[in-house]
Amino acid sequence: MEYLLILIFVLGYLTITLEHTLKIDKLIPAITMMALMWAVISLNHLNVYQFDDVLKELTPTHLNEILLHHFGKTSEILIFLIGAMTIVEIIDYFDGFSSIKGLVKTLNKRKLIWIFSTLGFFLSAVIDNLTATIILISILRKIVSDKNLRIWYASLIVIAANAGGAWSPIGDVTTTMLWIANKVSTVNLIKHLFIPSVVATIIPALMASFLPIFKGNLEVVKLNNEKSGKYSTFMLILGLGGIIFVPIFKTITHLPPYVGMMFSLAIIAVFAEILSLRKFSLTTPDDETEKPVHKSPVHRALSKVEMPSILFFLGILMAVAALESVGNLFHFAEWLKVAIPNIDIVVITLGFGSAVIDNVPLVAASIGMFSETIDNPLWHFIAFSAGTGGSMLIIGSAAGVVAMGMEKIDFFWYLKNISWLALLGFLGGSGAFIIIRMLLG
Repeated sequence: MEYLLILIFVLGYLTITLEHTLKIDKLIPAITMMALMWAVISLNHLNVYQFDDVLKELTPTHLNEILLHHFGKTSEILIFLIGAMTIVEIIDYFDGFSSIKGLVKTLNKRKLIWIFSTLGFFLSAVIDNLTATIILISILRKIVSDKNLRIWYASLIVIAANAGGAWSPIGDVTTTMLWIANKVSTVNLIKHLFIPSVVATIIPALMASFLPIFKGNLEVVKLNNEKSGKYSTFMLILGLGGIIFVPIFKTITHLPPYVGMMFSLAIIAVFAEILSLRKFSLTTPDDETEKPVHKSPVHRALSKVEMPSILFFLGILMAVAALESVGNLFHFAEWLKVAIPNIDIVVITLGFGSAVIDNVPLVAASIGMFSETIDNPLWHFIAFSAGTGGSMLIIGSAAGVVAMGMEKIDFFWYLKNISWLALLGFLGGSGAFIIIRMLLG
């Protein structure tokens, strides 16, 4: 019956990768395979195990206990993401990201590469690579009117955003997973991955700056004369500060990250409610009472949270947990260590794999496969590889998929023109990581 679990997972995963071909939202196969896999375990009374951190081996447990254990760990990630997404939507409610548009003041095409790459790199480290990509492409549309040129910039934003998300515990969902699972700490993650991530950003940007399409200045610029909202800058600083505060809160209190995220959300929500009363001179009348009513910015932000993504993560993480619970991932890891003794090759292969299939289940599987202690270089390399490797294909990351949708970037165009840039960045960053690991001992 364990082979049936693997079959269900493979079929479900195949359906997810063919989402655009089958025109079926990926959350549907994700939650379906999750339910089926746990049902197979329950109906066939399969033995379930939990990894003992002390004994470094699998120990038998009960189904309800292991199910609750994995659901608790998964919920930590989901609540964290919901909090972060809500804060970003509150910032957007006050038009906070409009302040970033003022940083772009050049018409030189090559300078724009470095401006957008830098913004993507650092912004994604704070608000995650997906949101950073959406914001920067929205700004890009107001500056570059040439569609052919714009997709080049959008592709470089994807590379920079994925690299920037890799070195921050809140920059990419996979890195967040490793952080919440106590596989990496904030300080050591930054110490080991900041320079490799910079290399993975600089190499593609540098190579692209020599391409003919980036010669000269922009011919047509769409000027943005819109004024920022009254509290836009304040809410941008407050929101980003609240997200940055989460790792600090975890370090001080030793509580799970989602607690800190909820605390930051609460503080930001208080200011949002107070300031939103002053934001408008007009209020929306209620149809029945004809009295002015106040539309809560927090409620509006929550209504915009990507619940399909949350349900997708739930399905994927709990499906991988099913494989972990019956011992499949643990045994596969043991086989992998024997078949490929060089663990660096295994992790680099993981990076190539994340370009083809979603990196969330790959990292989830890695957490279940390997038993190394917190801040072992293996976890740092996995965070980098899964985060930046997805840039090699447009469908290899959430940032790439959203850019593909916003700018209608063709899969084969990206493969021909951008993949080699992302590959050089990935390999260069991997080399930088190995060197830094040797220097740090």
